[in-house]
Amino acid sequence: MRKKEVIGMKYLSNKVAIITGSSSGVGAATARLFASLGCHVVINYNANSAGAEQVAKECEELGVETVCFGGSVANDTDCVAMVKAAMDKWGRVDILVNNAGTTKFVDHNNLDGLDAEDFQRIYGVNVIGCYQMTRAARAAMEANDEGGAVVNIASTAAVTGIGSSIAYAASKGAMVTMTMSLARVLGPNIRMNAVCPGFIEGDWLREGLGDTQYEAVRDANRRDAPLGVTACPDTVAEAILHFVTGPQVVTGETLIVDGGRHLMSTPLGRR
Repeated sequence: MRKKEVIGMKYLSNKVAIITGSSSGVGAATARLFASLGCHVVINYNANSAGAEQVAKECEELGVETVCFGGSVANDTDCVAMVKAAMDKWGRVDILVNNAGTTKFVDHNNLDGLDAEDFQRIYGVNVIGCYQMTRAARAAMEANDEGGAVVNIASTAAVTGIGSSIAYAASKGAMVTMTMSLARVLGPNIRMNAVCPGFIEGDWLREGLGDTQYEAVRDANRRDAPLGVTACPDTVAEAILHFVTGPQVVTGETLIVDGGRHLMSTPLGRR
């Protein structure tokens, strides 16, 4: 067993994590990773109930308990109810992963491709939802002897200004700023950090971009990254785990997970 797995099991055994947007992708990978280390998990979904149930089954096969919760983080009532579901089941919440996110795929040159409603919908999930979930879980995490950990899933779009749309990039920039703001007020009992993935291989980007553009963008990202790789849900999940089980003196920080691609970024994605 690797050293980091031993550390993870020591920290996560019988803890409780709420992972928003965990019926697929990064959220599902994180749920499975946490479950493998003995952590009970709340699997949250908005529409993909079948996916959530499959993830829950996989986690339970690893020996932990789960709760499947359908609801949108953009709805404050759902956020409060999600935390209540965890408290009713286990009487505690130790970890919150704000992973639920949405976007609209619009070329940055197309300023007419976005309207106020698009911005409000994207901010409602990516920014307001993150805030509401953190607020809902605060008291439960503060009640724990060991405090709690919140990890926000932002994006390299937050620091490069590129991504699926200007509205998406702006929302992730707001999430990173909010991570710093909330880290100040949540201490000393709760640590909050952010993971900023770049291109993530998987269905979400493939469906948004289409097969041809997906493969072209993926290959370009690999070519331009100093490490020659792109992220996948499992590698992002490992970065999330680092903020939960790693140094307990880190808060308000961001970790970029993109093989170093952000070091070469321009608005057109070329050196």
